Amino acid sequence: MAPGDTDTRSVATPHGDVPIRSWADGSRPVGWLIAHGAGAGHDHPWIRSLCERLSACGYPTWSFEYAYMAAGRRAPDRLPKLLDVHEVVAASVRPEVDALVLAGKSMGGRVGGHLVADGRSDASGLAYLGYPLVPIGKDEPRDTSHLRLVGVPQLFVSGTRDRMGPLELMESVVRELPDARLVTIDDGDHSLKPRVATGRTLDDALDEAVASLDSWADEVIARS
Repeated sequence: MAPGDTDTRSVATPHGDVPIRSWADGSRPVGWLIAHGAGAGHDHPWIRSLCERLSACGYPTWSFEYAYMAAGRRAPDRLPKLLDVHEVVAASVRPEVDALVLAGKSMGGRVGGHLVADGRSDASGLAYLGYPLVPIGKDEPRDTSHLRLVGVPQLFVSGTRDRMGPLELMESVVRELPDARLVTIDDGDHSLKPRVATGRTLDDALDEAVASLDSWADEVIARS
């Protein structure tokens, strides 16, 4: 496949079949598995834009849907079911690359972190785009103690206006992790989108985010 082309297949999980989309055939040794957020599946323009950019950089890239989304349900499954699906999908693409990064938007990134912390994936890195540290409607941050059990590099990409990932709290969490890095998108919200008044667009923010993912993968993952 050429950059921008896709191929979709189904994989059986303990909670039903889910679709996996392959974004072109990248030649680089590091592959990216992208998990969606709670409210929209892998057909959402945000996920598609991210995957298109990564595949254009030469990375083998896959996106997928959790079972609840594939079944047409709006409410996310509980974490154990999300982990079951994520584990099967990651295992299905892992043999195709030398190293695999589990990445995700909001909830999808958080689930990937739990998967590696629980020893259920041999991924070489984790990337979180808008880590949902403070749940909507809550004042207290989630427990992130599991992230200290992750034995691979972690990259957090966070908007400076993200109400679910307040910058001071994110800096505090990342500071306590052994091999973690925080990249900020100026004026970005939870989806990294800056305000119109800045003169920058979501496309600009995604370009910046993917440039950070690319340099981190080249520096930290591919060379390790």
